[in-house]
Amino acid sequence: MSPLVIDASIAVKWVVEEQGTAEALALRTDARLLAPELLVAECANILWKKVQRAELSEREALLAARLLERADIELLPTRALLEPATQLAIELDHPAYDCLYLALAEANDCRFVTADERLLRKLGQGRHPRLRDRAVSLTGGR
Repeated sequence: MSPLVIDASIAVKWVVEEQGTAEALALRTDARLLAPELLVAECANILWKKVQRAELSEREALLAARLLERADIELLPTRALLEPATQLAIELDHPAYDCLYLALAEANDCRFVTADERLLRKLGQGRHPRLRDRAVSLTGGR
């Protein structure tokens, strides 16, 4: 199986029914999934926000977290990604958190799938065709 970098917007869809869940689940059988260790904190934060917005109960959020802990994702250290992610953040004028995923995809010469439309729009506008081609939308629109 070829590697594929995913972000928290994808992983959370595995455990919380929302738009794109079916497409996100399909990725689990099609590739070897990679993510920076940051994914853990981002998933926890998304689940917390969903509780705050009353989209999930506390019990549902904790169950979702438990399921994500068991997900078959290869979590990789971020230290070696610090410089390339910082460079990408500066070039794209975009938060470094998201750029860690892009840097990981570049380091592993693979694609990065996200449901983060803001990031995809930013890449679509940019002068960086290598990045535009590296990141793809969950829905296949880019």
